[in-house]
Amino acid sequence: MTYTLQGRAAIITGANQGLGLAIARAYVEAGADVLMCARDAGLLEQARAQVSALATSSQIVAAQVADVSKGADVECLAATAFQMLPRLCILVNNAGVYGPMGPIESVDWEAWARAIEINLYGSVLMCRAVLPHFKATQYGKIVQLSGGGATNPLPGISAYAASKVAVVRFAETLAEETREYHIDVNAIAPGALNTRLLDEALAAGPDRVGRGFYERAIKQKEQGGTPLDKGAQLAVFLGSAASDGITGKLISAVWDPWETLPAHLDDLRGSDIYTIRRIVPKDRNLEWHPPD
Repeated sequence: MTYTLQGRAAIITGANQGLGLAIARAYVEAGADVLMCARDAGLLEQARAQVSALATSSQIVAAQVADVSKGADVECLAATAFQMLPRLCILVNNAGVYGPMGPIESVDWEAWARAIEINLYGSVLMCRAVLPHFKATQYGKIVQLSGGGATNPLPGISAYAASKVAVVRFAETLAEETREYHIDVNAIAPGALNTRLLDEALAAGPDRVGRGFYERAIKQKEQGGTPLDKGAQLAVFLGSAASDGITGKLISAVWDPWETLPAHLDDLRGSDIYTIRRIVPKDRNLEWHPPD
């Protein structure tokens, strides 16, 4: 299905390469105005030029260098967005890093904490910056990019794993805080992507990321991984009116039938479907009882 973002505008973080760039392209092709941000000015301008070539004469495609983990940068970015994009109603939190790789007791602590700042604090700061505007208009869409770290342990990549599960639980919590304002907050699991993060894991080697993860990464690299378009199209859906009312969910671009979700709103409301929850024995058909 094709979803329209006509009449909508979005901030997309980490938009200078990989999935962020793919989302920016998909958003413009769907009719949205976009403000792209990233830390690398050179790559960001190249990305903006690529995306701008897809836009119509009436669309706005802008870019601004920003480090989302820095409050001053975020405030400046939001101010630009409010001035330039009067139809702003979408935030896509894509910026993220793997962080240092290796056993937690030996990795560089400052680099570990820095990954948390970018992945978690950056997402929270961006939400804080746009929420007053979304609440005032009684409408908004927040799309958070998650990853394998949210649903599976990642030995040797603990900063990424911890931050990604944190942003998913933050998205679930924020969804409840903002439900009365018609603001939908969801997270995307985009699949195994062949991006710079995969290259970083391969460069780190099996001693730092673990033999199993390293071998899976090699196989993924050889096979091509999940197409970026899958995650990008789910991001378009979650930014569109078609997904109104779907909120507080972690949705897989690869495995979940997300295009059918509007037909199941009643089932999704108030349920823990597509959320992070604790598994108890009976969920695995085990009946454990306390001793007599």
